[in-house]
Amino acid sequence: MANIRIMTIEDYDSVYELWIHTPGMGLNATDDSKEGIYKYLKRNPTTCFVAEEDGKIVGVILSGHDGRRGYIYHTAVLPHYRHQGIAKQLVDYAMDALDREGIKKAALVVFEKNQTGNGFWEHMGFTVRDDLLYRNKNIHALERIDT
Repeated sequence: MANIRIMTIEDYDSVYELWIHTPGMGLNATDDSKEGIYKYLKRNPTTCFVAEEDGKIVGVILSGHDGRRGYIYHTAVLPHYRHQGIAKQLVDYAMDALDREGIKKAALVVFEKNQTGNGFWEHMGFTVRDDLLYRNKNIHALERIDT
């Protein structure tokens, strides 16, 4: 089993490499920059985790909340380490951390074309909401990075 621990900003380079090489991820140059992730970790210091094996980061999950609802972002495991329960461990750690902070429900977004991700989240018990439309608006232009 992988060692799961709190993510720190010192993990950023390894985590970003994992993300950029994970098909189906949607990143952007602002929110997912080192500065953007630093701000996220500072706001959510106990809810983001990495999985390590032999000192190498092999998985990651970002989770946080707004005081009412939890959110999960950018969950990934290196292909060679998949199907070993690492992603489930990461989700369990994140959900437990959110629960300790009084959060009772978590949401996430997965690209429709990401079959691997959608299959995983369905297996983890996350359901699709057909009654909602997801909307967003950029305050500033973002450079999108699709993997």
